Amino acid sequence: MPKGYIIGHITVRDPEAYKEYVERDTPILQGYGGRFIVRGGASEAPEGPVKDRHVVIEFPTFEDAKRAFYSPEYQEVAEIRRRTSDSDIMLVEGV
Repeated sequence: MPKGYIIGHITVRDPEAYKEYVERDTPILQGYGGRFIVRGGASEAPEGPVKDRHVVIEFPTFEDAKRAFYSPEYQEVAEIRRRTSDSDIMLVEGV
């Protein structure tokens, strides 16, 4: 069965307030089987515009990724991200 991924591209506007999002989202997403593959770190964009920060979270299945993202507890915490950053979030099925 294909794995599922939450992929985020983020530019943080309020780094101090964003820390709360990182602290709170991690245990929620891990509770749904999520494993952080990429979280921040150096990056390059040889083509096209891109945000500053990149996150890839792997889940056992695409359904697990969707359950995690749409869960009420994650959506509550996601409001912090929405207030403190500009973000593009994708749910992806992959290998």
